[in-house]
Amino acid sequence: MIKVAASILNCNFLRLGDEIKKVQKANVDLLHLDVMDGHFVPNLSFGIPILKAIRPIVSVPIFSHLMVIKPETIIDQFIPDSDGVIFHIEATDNPRLCLKLIKKAKKFSGIALNPDTALKTIEQYLDDVYEILIMSVYPGFGGQKFIRATINKVKQAKAIIGDRDIRIAVDGGVNPRNAQMLINAGADILVAGTAIFKSDNYAQTIKMLKYGYSK
Repeated sequence: MIKVAASILNCNFLRLGDEIKKVQKANVDLLHLDVMDGHFVPNLSFGIPILKAIRPIVSVPIFSHLMVIKPETIIDQFIPDSDGVIFHIEATDNPRLCLKLIKKAKKFSGIALNPDTALKTIEQYLDDVYEILIMSVYPGFGGQKFIRATINKVKQAKAIIGDRDIRIAVDGGVNPRNAQMLINAGADILVAGTAIFKSDNYAQTIKMLKYGYSK
């Protein structure tokens, strides 16, 4: 079953609590938090205070996506209130330590790759990974145009996974018009922000992400 993760980066922060309740009522499967440090990506977003503030009202799994330099130095801070922690392979010299910290806490571990990062960079870590997050835009800002080469990258990821129990997630520019192509290529989780939070009907948009677009 395809899962949809709502990225709150694009929600109305003046109504954050209401937005989260609304998207959960609309049957979203996961909540996705894009944590940016202004160094690994050219933008700042939010961190621990927001995560702790929303945790009591979130009934679905929360995945913290760390777009930060040296994620191993802050993973421990995100673990208590996250169900899963995702870090970028490009941002650390010690991926195994990152995975060890996440797995020791019995949380779901994920590795993210930028659009121009080859899948071979993470092959040696696949036995310790729950999720591969393939970026379909260059990280840092919401609302970017989807990079179509991502579809082939998803197919390649599916091939290298083999019989391992690993989820393939796609993040960036995902919307009902390209969702079915990603699902057909092998994606298991679609991360969407703008497509959901800028729509008039969250439930309908999430349903279209899962089951395809119809005019």
